Amino acid sequence: MEKKGKLELTWVGKYEEERLEPRILIEDKSKSYGDPNTDNMLIHGDNLLALKALEKEYSGMIKCVYIDPPYNTGNAFEQYDDGLEHSIWLSLMRRRLEILYNLLSEDGSIWISIDDDEQAYLKVLCDEIFGRKNFVANVIWEKKYSPQNDAKWLSDSHDFIVVYAKNKEIWRPNLLERSDEMNARYKNPDNDPRGPWKAADFSVKTYNKSCDYPITLPSGRVVNPPASRAWVSNRETFEALVADNRIWFGPKGDNVPAKKKFLSEVKQGSTAMTIWKYTEVGHNQDAKKEVKEFNADDVFATPKPEKLIKRIIHLASNPGDLVLDSFLGSGTTMAVAHKMGRRWIGIELGNHVYTHCKTRIDKVIEGEQGGISKEVNWTGGGGYKFYELAEQLLVKHPKMPVYQINPSYTWEMTCEAICKIEGFKYEPRGEFHGYSSENRFIHITEEFVNGKYVMGLVKVLGEQQSVLIYCKKFQADIILPANIEIKRIPKDLLEKCSFESEEEA
Repeated sequence: MEKKGKLELTWVGKYEEERLEPRILIEDKSKSYGDPNTDNMLIHGDNLLALKALEKEYSGMIKCVYIDPPYNTGNAFEQYDDGLEHSIWLSLMRRRLEILYNLLSEDGSIWISIDDDEQAYLKVLCDEIFGRKNFVANVIWEKKYSPQNDAKWLSDSHDFIVVYAKNKEIWRPNLLERSDEMNARYKNPDNDPRGPWKAADFSVKTYNKSCDYPITLPSGRVVNPPASRAWVSNRETFEALVADNRIWFGPKGDNVPAKKKFLSEVKQGSTAMTIWKYTEVGHNQDAKKEVKEFNADDVFATPKPEKLIKRIIHLASNPGDLVLDSFLGSGTTMAVAHKMGRRWIGIELGNHVYTHCKTRIDKVIEGEQGGISKEVNWTGGGGYKFYELAEQLLVKHPKMPVYQINPSYTWEMTCEAICKIEGFKYEPRGEFHGYSSENRFIHITEEFVNGKYVMGLVKVLGEQQSVLIYCKKFQADIILPANIEIKRIPKDLLEKCSFESEEEA
């Protein structure tokens, strides 16, 4: 019998290889804002390429990823093309989710907003990438508070939030804060010095003969456990509980015994459920009102309320942790993470990175009081660095069928880009432009490299150290020491990744 492989989605173009260029990020200091020592990043550019740019440096460092990708509903939004053919949408998501998986810390999690159109396919796709065993939940968010009477079939009132852990064995969500409603269930009718309590059933379904005995109430009435049930504890433990005033017999001493459950002894928080009501986390109209405060003339089509993102970030991270949103949209994730004391990375492609995202986070830093600000006692502060995604390093020569260094690149940018492509940390030091380990360096030059040039580098190397040289030309019959490797610009760069433009691809 032929052994079958794992269950998986298949679609046209799924297995097409893509050798993405890891682009460099260029800080635009004129657009950065607030504290210059911040780790927060607002990146303008294609999110796939931006994620690739982050992949090596931030691998295993992101505690919480939240994304709100296009739902592929066939609707046309100004900011997004949300009507991609199904297989294209799956390929778009797969490439990005694979990098996001690498970026997540071992105790991290990813939260993905989606609706009915693609939820099932997204779930199976995530099973492939994150592992079915790491699936946490399909959260249902009530996004509308009233029916849509012009709906042709059923009025949709919810979206999904698909949740996966990087490693479910070690990932645990934080508890939600106890609500006033929860605490109100605890009273103190007998003025117990231990504070408010609520009565819990003193019988259980599991029968135990040692826990089946008559109890004489203070009123004198004798009671037994309900039929086929038993008391919670044996007689000895029961008498100890009575002595400690942990059993309640009612105000007249004639009620069936109940065990006191003190508020001070319960978990100081509650486990999140999988249905999130709009009364708890907001709805679409709340979100629209929030974004109007930042741009009333061009309201973002599909924002999420700050309360919704607050719950996700609260469950999935702690202050100081790194939160990433690569479909930043109107900037809600970035704004909420900032107010909650998290570090953050936000990526957005369109012009609304300026008109919506930057405008919003600038006001947050200045201390705006909308959304969750009052709930978390936000008063302002912090900052971020604004980055533009660089153009591709190599472009086709305008007159010859060859590639050349992009004319927009300075020599420093070229060196940084080559380091990034080869997996070296760019940090110019002496003769070297970067390193991949304590003993492995890279040297990049525009000069002709011959034996004499190589020996000059060998002299500054220590024992067990090696260097990769990138140059445009080198001596054909050069004899290299074992610790020296030479690669050529652009030939060997072309073998590392693709430099075709989006128009050409």
